[in-house]
Amino acid sequence: MTEQALELLRAAGAATMEHPGGTLLAHLRRVAALLADWGGRPALVCAGLCHACYGTDGFATALLPLDRRDELVRAIGADAEALVHFYASCDRRASYPALTADEPGFTDRFTGTRFRPTAQQLRDFAELTAANELDIAAVSPELRERYGPALLGLFTRWRPLLSDPAWQYCQEVLG
Repeated sequence: MTEQALELLRAAGAATMEHPGGTLLAHLRRVAALLADWGGRPALVCAGLCHACYGTDGFATALLPLDRRDELVRAIGADAEALVHFYASCDRRASYPALTADEPGFTDRFTGTRFRPTAQQLRDFAELTAANELDIAAVSPELRERYGPALLGLFTRWRPLLSDPAWQYCQEVLG
């Protein structure tokens, strides 16, 4: 986690934005910590810290508009920023069911484009999604009760994409 990324997140309001388990910044730090604990490479850990920068299909609030991607690149590097953008661009309804298909498909919610992600993109996306959702489930019994069964079903289908530590944590939180 770079200090520059933390400064960018603070300047964008993440330290004061409410989120399950405290603030959005606290959540982002926990997601990055989970990815690091699971053995994620540095780019994935940095992407975890900044995964909400462009908003997501499930969290519409963007900390940075897409026309400021270069600022995030300077803070976390091009590889990590590309993961953040990829994560943010996911049309969940169209993409989630197709990620473990024989011919995986991903729909970009910003452009409507459908394409086949690389194996690395699929693993990174699944791991980041698991860290994000499991952090929320771990800190919010209400949300865990409401969404836990669906998340467990999703991550069970995505098991081939998840690392062993991510799957183990999924079972600890949701099982």
